[in-house]
Amino acid sequence: MINMFEVNETNKMIEQENLDVRTITLGISLLDCSDNDINEVNRKIYEKITRLAKNLVSTGQEIEREYAIPIVNKRISVTPIALVGAAACRTTEDFVSIARTLDKAAREVGVNFIGGYSALVSKGMTASDELLIRSIPQALKETERVCSSINVGSTKTGINMDAVRLMGEIVKETAELTKEADSLGCAKLVVLCNAPDDNPFMAGAFHGVTEPDAVINVGVSGPGVVKYALEQVRGQDFEVLCETIKKTAFKITRVGQLVAQEASRKLGIPFGIIDLSLAPTPAVGDSVAEILEEIGLEMVGAPGTTAALALLNDQVKKGGVMASSYVGGLSGAFIPVSEDRGMIDAAAAGALTLEKLEAMTCVCSVGLDMIAIPGDTPASTISGIIADEAAIGMVNQKTTAVRIIPVIGKGVGETVEFGGLLGYAPIMPVNQKSCEDFVSRGGRIPAPIHSFKN
Repeated sequence: MINMFEVNETNKMIEQENLDVRTITLGISLLDCSDNDINEVNRKIYEKITRLAKNLVSTGQEIEREYAIPIVNKRISVTPIALVGAAACRTTEDFVSIARTLDKAAREVGVNFIGGYSALVSKGMTASDELLIRSIPQALKETERVCSSINVGSTKTGINMDAVRLMGEIVKETAELTKEADSLGCAKLVVLCNAPDDNPFMAGAFHGVTEPDAVINVGVSGPGVVKYALEQVRGQDFEVLCETIKKTAFKITRVGQLVAQEASRKLGIPFGIIDLSLAPTPAVGDSVAEILEEIGLEMVGAPGTTAALALLNDQVKKGGVMASSYVGGLSGAFIPVSEDRGMIDAAAAGALTLEKLEAMTCVCSVGLDMIAIPGDTPASTISGIIADEAAIGMVNQKTTAVRIIPVIGKGVGETVEFGGLLGYAPIMPVNQKSCEDFVSRGGRIPAPIHSFKN
């Protein structure tokens, strides 16, 4: 039972400490929308999404009113479109037509993003996979709400370096085609290793083939709540610090569990998972970087940053799993540069570099996220950055990702403004040495020895 003290405590977290449920994401299987006729595929996709998601936004708003819990985003994830369109799509334009259909359906039901313009190519690419990948720049140029993700590696299969090389080129082409909006298309494109089937967060969300026909996944947040709790134990030892984070994560997850169960009941759709991730925003007091600084760093990026982040990530998971039996997705601490005011300030001050961020991704939940780099960065360098992150994920048996934005026409020292939850970011310098010969070898990097567990 939830007592009056817990109710008051939750109200305080919402009103003063930026607690929110970051997203309710409705996962929808589109496998039954496959057809040999592209027009039929588009018709089936639009009909199924608008039918199943017609009450998603209004239900989220109803829960907000009933429980006074802010639910920032209502979103949809769908089966990777490379699978759905395999029989019908003969050209990149066929796939782009599906992207337009997804965008139209998302607009109709009122969600802000729809994820799943995706392909899973960790071991190799089918003709359909490659067509979808090559269609991404045009698809993201022509749509507003569609998000794209490509899984290029896993612990079990290794890293598909042909896909890695291609994705460097695709990221650069997407930046060029959306340069009038400061290359914003790249903010909706993520390259993953070990992508989970049940991630509710964009831009990497897709509805995995292991999932049911429809499912509700919820992503919680709350960096401000954790920071406030740590302020109350400032200067105390690591045992007290860890216990405080665990207890706070438990409370945050309980709120997410309540929202997930209510959304599932009202929509008549099964509940899937709670994603425990601490997801920051550019708002003051809603920063993962500020948590790390409260732990004891002068500024994020200082020596000790990776250790502090590892501690935070682990305690968030330990606290969260006590509050819900169904934890999944990414779960931990996000470190997106443009979406975290503390990260932005540290990057602008030179305390936080691309190399330090890469080190931090070894112990956090995602990877190099929402990082703006010079627009003249070669595609091969972007591929090398993707390969590095995929290697971290592959060897450490964790999800890693790259969402990097080469801002066409801008260089180091300038700032790019994306707006809303995407925030703003300084253009960060990139190592100028070439990796062209490395990423051009072709083939794949084998799975690590510890992947063989059968």
